[in-house]
Amino acid sequence: MREQYNTAQRQAIIDCLSEAGSHMTASAVHAALAEGGRKVSSATVYRQLEKLVLEGAVVKSQPIGEKGACFELLDKSACVPERCYHMKCLSCGKLIHLNCEEIDFLCAHMLANHGFRIDMSSTVLFGTCEACAKERAASRGEGLDE
Repeated sequence: MREQYNTAQRQAIIDCLSEAGSHMTASAVHAALAEGGRKVSSATVYRQLEKLVLEGAVVKSQPIGEKGACFELLDKSACVPERCYHMKCLSCGKLIHLNCEEIDFLCAHMLANHGFRIDMSSTVLFGTCEACAKERAASRGEGLDE
């Protein structure tokens, strides 16, 4: 693949994703750029995000229940596209990367024993993150293991 020319708009999108530190929808990227005084059309944001996905610089996921696709700058140490699992907190909305060998075993089991290949671009486990669970337990005057 030919190297992509790095325009100011493209770099602004990369910087926005980097500063966010988590997944963002294309509309959220566009809004953040506008708030920062960067004039980038929504069409350019969508087009550049798709190019970045094709280049492997950005991960695109479509969590079930979400209106739009989410994009995140790929941090090779945190998320590898072939095994990029996520957890989403139903309380605070935080999307958390999950690197866990047990999930790898589950995926292998599903394929070998059930002929079912899990689509990692849509795989999100929903629940409650540790911080929200602690906050809920504290508000009830409980411990986490009660």
